[in-house]
Amino acid sequence: MKARSVVTLSDVAERAGVSLATASRVINGGTRAVSPHYRDRVLAAAADLGYTPNAHAQAMARGRSKMIGLVVHDIADPYFSAIAAGAISLAGSRGLLVLGNTLHNPDYEFEYVATMRAQRAQALILVGSRTTDVEQTRRLTEEVTEFIEGGGRVAAVSQATLGADTVLPENRAGAQALAEALIGEGHRRFAVLGGPPTLLTARDRVAGFADALAGNGLEPPVVIEGAFTRDGGYAAMTELLDRPGHPPCVFAVNDVMAIGAMAAVRERGLRVPGDIAVAGFDDIPTLRDVAPSLTTVRLPLAEMGRLAASMVLDDEPGPSPRVAPIAGEVVLRESTIP
Repeated sequence: MKARSVVTLSDVAERAGVSLATASRVINGGTRAVSPHYRDRVLAAAADLGYTPNAHAQAMARGRSKMIGLVVHDIADPYFSAIAAGAISLAGSRGLLVLGNTLHNPDYEFEYVATMRAQRAQALILVGSRTTDVEQTRRLTEEVTEFIEGGGRVAAVSQATLGADTVLPENRAGAQALAEALIGEGHRRFAVLGGPPTLLTARDRVAGFADALAGNGLEPPVVIEGAFTRDGGYAAMTELLDRPGHPPCVFAVNDVMAIGAMAAVRERGLRVPGDIAVAGFDDIPTLRDVAPSLTTVRLPLAEMGRLAASMVLDDEPGPSPRVAPIAGEVVLRESTIP
């Protein structure tokens, strides 16, 4: 049996009775419009011949590929995986979705953005807190700016520091509202497991919590820094429990740290909330399996991911970067019952 030859764009043009340039504009896209009559002829010829478009040629003709980059700081963290799931639910059918996991390394994030720009990706979604490192922020902002000026679209789920459309969780206001609610439950002395001070998300949540205490005439919280992870929460809570007379109510600046903190309390033979109350932030999906149920600040994580994807795939770009603030909702549960 004779092997079937590969169908080329020239074959399509010949079958349709048009020039190769016209066939390319129909199949690969481009800036010049083709009349409906010739477009229909080219598409019919391609279907008859079973022609498969060349993705690289399409990217060159359009100036953009169908690639969509989704870069998160830690896909193993339920916070990031929930946001990623929301973005994927909208973006997954729009092009080739490429997931990048930075492992909280700013250099990896920069390299992913540079790679997506080199590959002429159509869109890029960055999910993760920004850093206080001015040089890292400058480098990433420049790369994002070049990506946008080259025709790509960028949205971030974080702080609005990159010059791109941003889905902005109201971290400071959410932590302040949580502190007010805990005070309303009767708590008066607090500690905060504050995460790394170089992360703006952690810093904002610590600041918001402290604002509420000061506004109610209470002493500032004891702040213990640590990694923004379950093990970071475990280590920070262990350090707190080693201090005599530690505050009896603890706010961990994210839920995974709170889960680690509760484990440290149990290992000491203590009870949550009987001996020490614990609260978190984010309301990650895995909290449904945590006992006692964890007081937290609920963010609509999946919806945040969908909104970021919509910004780069559905909405028309504005004259300046847009910011969509996302309010948190305090959810009081068993872990802080006085």
